[in-house]
Amino acid sequence: MADVLPLVEARLRTALGEPDARAAVTFLGADRIEVLRFREGDVVRYATLGMSAHPMTDPAAMVADPVRGPRAELVLSVRAGVADTDKVLRPLAVLAASPQVEGVVVVPGAALDVGGPLWPGAPFTSVLVAEPGGLVADLELDAPLEPVRFLPLLPMTPNEAAWKRVHGAQALRERWLTHGTDLRDPARRSVPLD
Repeated sequence: MADVLPLVEARLRTALGEPDARAAVTFLGADRIEVLRFREGDVVRYATLGMSAHPMTDPAAMVADPVRGPRAELVLSVRAGVADTDKVLRPLAVLAASPQVEGVVVVPGAALDVGGPLWPGAPFTSVLVAEPGGLVADLELDAPLEPVRFLPLLPMTPNEAAWKRVHGAQALRERWLTHGTDLRDPARRSVPLD
């Protein structure tokens, strides 16, 4: 079975350009996860590399299928120069390792909590997983492997995360849209939720 990570990195480079920095994090019992940083104008993007090495497995499954199952990487986009967002590398790696460590299947509409600020002083402690296919196109792999999807992450304040649990991901996205929320602003406040 071919290693998918060189193909994933090539897709990221094609879509986002050359990374200007990368860091690696290794967790006990899990493969190494890298986070690549890409700059484009006033936007900085962080993309994980390593989450897609293995398919995500339903935690209720009796046996993990080493071939079949969804594969994904995570992409976070924020405005550069507003906050020390480079400290998001470890929280992103933790989220990317969660399928291996906790048996989580990461899908659009899911909320992922990091248990603290995404970076020092950040008003966000969790992210909403958005639909793939916009920024980085899916990477098709040879059958029977499923494609690698590049899932955008949208930072959520604790209030937004609580509101999303009650009303759902679509309702929160509509609220952001109605209020013209700049989801790339690393210092933004919570959208009005009343």
